[in-house]
Amino acid sequence: MNATATDAETPSGVPAIRHTPITTRLARRLEVRMLILVLLIGLGLSIMSPYFLTRSNIFNMLDQSVIIGIVSVGMTFVILIGGIDLSVGSVVGVTGIVLGLSLHHMAIAPSIALAVLAGAGIGLVSGVLIAVFGLAPFVVTLGVMAIGRSLAYILSGQTAIANLPDALQDIVYTNVLGIPSNVLFLLTLYLAGWVYLTFTKGGRTIYAVGSNIEAARAAGLSTLFYSILPYVLAGALSAIAASFSVAQIMSADPLMGNAMELDAIAAVVIGGASLYGGRGSMIGTLFGVFIMVMIRNGLNLMGVSPFWQGSAIGTVIIVALLVERFVSNRASK
Repeated sequence: MNATATDAETPSGVPAIRHTPITTRLARRLEVRMLILVLLIGLGLSIMSPYFLTRSNIFNMLDQSVIIGIVSVGMTFVILIGGIDLSVGSVVGVTGIVLGLSLHHMAIAPSIALAVLAGAGIGLVSGVLIAVFGLAPFVVTLGVMAIGRSLAYILSGQTAIANLPDALQDIVYTNVLGIPSNVLFLLTLYLAGWVYLTFTKGGRTIYAVGSNIEAARAAGLSTLFYSILPYVLAGALSAIAASFSVAQIMSADPLMGNAMELDAIAAVVIGGASLYGGRGSMIGTLFGVFIMVMIRNGLNLMGVSPFWQGSAIGTVIIVALLVERFVSNRASK
């Protein structure tokens, strides 16, 4: 049988290098597939609603992406090591209350710093219980979720905290080159997360821990530190998300962040991350956040009842995962 073009040998007898078509190489890139999915969903929703691609609605969707987007960054780190954090929603709630109470006694900057420190501390407790004591992430973070929500009610006196300084709104509504500061912070955060995971030893260690922690430990990597760090980041970023949320509505409610952990997990998984760890990307998560926000926004524009929106979003999530699994399997062959 004659050799194919890719199997031909050079005059020296060494097999020629196979040249993979650029379209195939692009198809293997998760981020490219997610971008195509975002564009297809955007095209479909723009056809269904003439208001979808208006400038005001685009900025509205970007604004809606900030809170869940920030929380999803922390969730990405956790899922990459093969963990799960069900407490991020309640951490948003309790740190929002900490921020609201602090603002009655301190300036804005130290109040936000205190809230972030509280969120990081909660994440540290979860990380230590999981990494040091070997407890199941699902059980630990489920318990922390219940404790956090309870503390939010206790600290707030079961009521929203208002009368916050007007200057707090500046962290959300200040424009930088025409871009709202909260949106600019979100994009900068994702860029920093992508750089860290792609180009640093710490980022590579996180992937190694999620892929095979025993092999990573045998290679001399700091598996304990990088098994705890993602939970600390998730807690701290949940507090930052709470700060933006409080600044938007100028009120700290103990119910804030309710069920946000489900949206964060969905965004990360839609973005192509594996719940078993070791696979995923920050850019994929960002596209996952955009997909969820676009679907909700489009359904609202079309006047779909809120009672049906959960079913529609759940269906899209499942279909997106099935399509991604099929495309991933085809692209890897």
